[in-house]
Amino acid sequence: MTARGIHAGEHAPDAEDLDVEEVLALVNEGSTGSGDPAVPPPSTSPAHSPEGQTQGTPRKPDTDQHKATPWPEARAIAGRAARTGSRRAPVSVPLDSALGLVLAAPLVALSDLPSFDTSAMDGWAVAGPGPWAVREDGVLAGHARSEPLSDGEAVRIATGARVPADATGVIRSEHGRTDDKGRLHAVRDVGHGQDIRPRGQECRSGDHLLPGGTLVTPAVLGLAAAAGYDTVTVVPRPRVEVLILGDELLTEGLPRDGLIRDALGPMLPSWLRALGAEVIAVRRLRDDAKALHKAISGSSADLIVTTGGTASGPVDHVHPTLRGMGAELLVDGVKVRPGHPMLLARIKDDQHLVGLPGNPLAAISGLLTLAEPLLRTLSAHPAPEPYALPLQDAVHGHPYDTRLIPAVLRGDSAVPLHYNGPAMLRGIAAADALAVVPPGGARQGQQAELIDLPWAVAGIGVCFT
Repeated sequence: MTARGIHAGEHAPDAEDLDVEEVLALVNEGSTGSGDPAVPPPSTSPAHSPEGQTQGTPRKPDTDQHKATPWPEARAIAGRAARTGSRRAPVSVPLDSALGLVLAAPLVALSDLPSFDTSAMDGWAVAGPGPWAVREDGVLAGHARSEPLSDGEAVRIATGARVPADATGVIRSEHGRTDDKGRLHAVRDVGHGQDIRPRGQECRSGDHLLPGGTLVTPAVLGLAAAAGYDTVTVVPRPRVEVLILGDELLTEGLPRDGLIRDALGPMLPSWLRALGAEVIAVRRLRDDAKALHKAISGSSADLIVTTGGTASGPVDHVHPTLRGMGAELLVDGVKVRPGHPMLLARIKDDQHLVGLPGNPLAAISGLLTLAEPLLRTLSAHPAPEPYALPLQDAVHGHPYDTRLIPAVLRGDSAVPLHYNGPAMLRGIAAADALAVVPPGGARQGQQAELIDLPWAVAGIGVCFT
């Protein structure tokens, strides 16, 4: 069976992989036999041991498992892979295109901020001791400099307006009153410089506001604009090309005649954009070695992502094609379920390929195992701080491999979800994160590392990783 089928050793989800009724009420609607209550962990339930093994009878790893890379090591290799390539030149982009990118140079103030003495409140600008004679015309934000004030004079002023020269303070609207002769009286003492934002209070021209390597957030965009920037210098988004492989894939309509709908073509570009990539092309190829070779050798992307064809079946052309091109295979199989036949190769010093399995959830596993760390390095994003939560229920594990299980976060715990087989998307569609289950499984209450899904922390369409 090819990589687009269920690979040897990958098994359908067991009833012990638990659900959350309130989250999956619609997801599970109409299902039968998949809402079972928790069952004991593997140590007390031999019949449910992964791969159908009897508890206490370890299976000898096959050749593919033996050469596969442990999951934590595979992620580390992927994170280091791009560092050996040539440096990617910084680019200058408009502010409205910079969200989620990383500053490639310090953000230096182009002017004083504020650039003139500014009123911090609506009220009156006054000079000297009161009471004050109030000028007829007021001062509004955005207007040119007004005439200086003389002692005993006041002028109506709006928040953000330029304070007239020689003003000693601003009286807030609620702290002043006028008498029947139109003179202004303060109901509180007026301190020198009160409610005036002096020129350069936040920064002076040439001050370093933020260092290079800072993630561009909405607040950074606001600061850059306030400091006079129209564009910022950033590390460019990694350019990714996606190659969807397979003769059996339909792009529309219902499955028929042995053909299935392609779930990866619509899904992967959005995942990759959420991980900070610029998807420059999504191409569909039949199971043809020459076509695959031509597509890979002709790509200008920083990262090529292929789907399917990573196992050793008769139409699995990824390995032979990479060998024929002289590519360096950095990771060839990962000890993780689902998704173990994933791979990472270096095509050129500045170009890599991630081969994903063809099953949808297995492909997501490969994406977050190999593509995410590599894209993070290319984007100059820092690695997220690892965190763990206790599992609300026990999760059966694979004897030798890590398992990645869709989960929802509920307070201080993570709840594993149903529908976590390699070909299933029903669980991940309702998930907040993937729970990392070590070989052998995890008991109820055991701490499990969690990998947040991009939209769970940043929202759909926002490229924070």
